[in-house]
Amino acid sequence: MLNSKECMALEAQYGAKNYKPIPVVISKAKGVFVWDPEGKKYLDCLSAYSAVNQGHLHPKIIRAVKKQLRKVTLTSRAFHNDRLGQYLKTLSEFTGLEVVLPMNTGAEAVETGIKIARRWGYRIKKVPQGQAEILIANENFHGRTTTIIGFSTDEGSREDFGPFTPGFTNIPYNDTEALEKAINQNTIAFMVEPIQGEAGVIIPDEGYLSKVSAICKKHNVLLILDEIQTGFGRTGKMFCFQHENVMPDILLVGKALSGGILPVSAAITRHEIMDVITPGSHGSTFGGNPLGCAAAEAALQVLKDEKLDERSQELGLYFLQGIQKIASPLFKEVRGKGLLIAIELTDQAGGARQYTEKLKEKGILAKETHKTIIRFAPPLVIKKKEIDWALSVIKDVFTV
Repeated sequence: MLNSKECMALEAQYGAKNYKPIPVVISKAKGVFVWDPEGKKYLDCLSAYSAVNQGHLHPKIIRAVKKQLRKVTLTSRAFHNDRLGQYLKTLSEFTGLEVVLPMNTGAEAVETGIKIARRWGYRIKKVPQGQAEILIANENFHGRTTTIIGFSTDEGSREDFGPFTPGFTNIPYNDTEALEKAINQNTIAFMVEPIQGEAGVIIPDEGYLSKVSAICKKHNVLLILDEIQTGFGRTGKMFCFQHENVMPDILLVGKALSGGILPVSAAITRHEIMDVITPGSHGSTFGGNPLGCAAAEAALQVLKDEKLDERSQELGLYFLQGIQKIASPLFKEVRGKGLLIAIELTDQAGGARQYTEKLKEKGILAKETHKTIIRFAPPLVIKKKEIDWALSVIKDVFTV
């Protein structure tokens, strides 16, 4: 078995340099904990960017996947399979929407939402061909494809990857006046994250989503909510939009949909919108594969049975208030919703990376974003005693 140093050396030699990971190697995981090859134990406070809400290797999900592995893993969509229909029914009922287009990665779900919205715009709203416009919020993160990075405002994601796909207009986040002002006769959709995760857990004003929903309805514009990171209990509700009792026209989900077992994502909407998608117009060889369906059904059942949304609400508030009580002079702001929490550091702190590495040395794995922000998003199965230990470590690292 390779040691940590050898694993990292192989990555450095043979891997593209598109990530700068925290210098730790994970070789085993269970629940909220991971271990390196040398046996050191860490508390996972990233959850694979909220893909492991149910905890690492949840036994119910693993059992479902093992059972399916003995039967069939992939059929393609050229044929029906005996898992897909039940999975689609389960997911549509779980979200409160009607019809599902299954994909694999989060970026694929976003691309799918864009295609559905554009075809709806041309065929139902009757926008002139080639003129459909989708509004996007500044500081967004919706994925890494060439289309998606074209409407990112993060220059590091865009640099030297153009020319970019037209048809997108950026507006300020958390600004309903800007949204209404930007809508014109060719606007077909507004795509937005209910909380901007990669931007640093940016939480909009209370009532923002409900106002956005009303504006979109008024102008016959589709509201597309990207809940790939905020969905499935992360913010204290099964979906973040439920905090304001709104319903998106198109919901994009992924990450924790499979409990971190394999890539499973989806675009979910109503029949009147999805019916513009016809045979041959969109697809995926692996989308809706039997193995992914088995994992996702089990992952959804775990969320429901263990009431992980309620745990997230209760323990998220406990964790957030615990960090706020530390009151370090290095903290500019501590914010969060459910178990999605961020510490924004002052300019005097000298950048977040040194602190994520110090946390790693003391047994907590978190990740910096935008240089001055550290995000904490542990699996929703975390216990209060584990949060108490994490708080003691955080206090130690940020005491000056």
